[in-house]
Amino acid sequence: MVKVGVLGATGMVGQRFIQLLDSHPDFELTALAASSRSAGKRYEDATTWYLNEEMPEAVKDIIVCDTTPEAMDNDVDIVFSSVPTELAAKIEKDFAKDYVVASNASAHRMKKNIPLVIPEVNPEYLDMIDAQQKENNWDGFIVTNPNCSTIALTLTLKPIVDNFNVKGIRVSTMQAISGAGYNGVPSMAILDNLVPYIGSEEEKMESETLHLLGNYDGEEVKPADFVLSASCHRVPVIDGHTEAVFIELEDDFDIEDVEDKMKNFKALPQELGLYSAPENPIVVKKENDRPQPRMDRNAGNGMAVTVGRLRKDQAFDNSLKYVLVGHNTIRGAAGASVLNAELINDKIL
Repeated sequence: MVKVGVLGATGMVGQRFIQLLDSHPDFELTALAASSRSAGKRYEDATTWYLNEEMPEAVKDIIVCDTTPEAMDNDVDIVFSSVPTELAAKIEKDFAKDYVVASNASAHRMKKNIPLVIPEVNPEYLDMIDAQQKENNWDGFIVTNPNCSTIALTLTLKPIVDNFNVKGIRVSTMQAISGAGYNGVPSMAILDNLVPYIGSEEEKMESETLHLLGNYDGEEVKPADFVLSASCHRVPVIDGHTEAVFIELEDDFDIEDVEDKMKNFKALPQELGLYSAPENPIVVKKENDRPQPRMDRNAGNGMAVTVGRLRKDQAFDNSLKYVLVGHNTIRGAAGASVLNAELINDKIL
């Protein structure tokens, strides 16, 4: 068993890490770190538990430590980071000197020699790790997962990009409030309302998606060469991001061919049988009124993305459109980091 810890363990994503790691066959959760306000307390006493699932018994008596390498148990091999971005820039580097850091924070995404990875999409980006360690003289390293809305979109794009010539993509998101954290969106701002702006979200989707679907030549990533435009919005849904996707292709196509490529898409995590990998990363629904976040966010234990309303776009030549739903705090956050760690454990450790 690989011993693991969670940084930012008392927050919503930290709690999701704990829920996903409970009874994990490969990882033993032995260390929980949080702010100095929580350090020294039993986890149960330090935490207001937000998830529908009960707090696992195994973590209740763990004493929370400060978010420093000195305070962390040296037997830990992997730390999962859900600390705020403004703190992650320094904290994750401090831990990477000796630990594998599987980060959900945005502080080190898109940086040279730091892999930004979705295991079904670009596992070869892990080849950056050697250069990262040499450059920083680290024994450990940092691997990041993308933004929550980016992950859901990019998973559905992968079989399309691999089999068709993409000219341009437009996406409009309807994002759940849990993506902003428990205190992120005031109730008076979101009830009976929609907020048509999420700070830096559109820029993240546009840059990260092209990066993930690009090509790593051993030294740098060359982004995908099509254009992508995103418009991001917050809606009164607790969990599950919904996205309306519009894709322009270079050539004519059969919609049945696109559907076949999506629903039969499998990749390295499925080949390796990684514990958190869904059997089918993309679930295709035929009903006119699906997907819906309440009904489809938990597909594949929250690790699959559900696609529906897949059809040709009659307004534009060689174009298709569809709607997707992905669980933003599982596949889009903690689950993405856990799957990255499972791939690292299989291929590197």
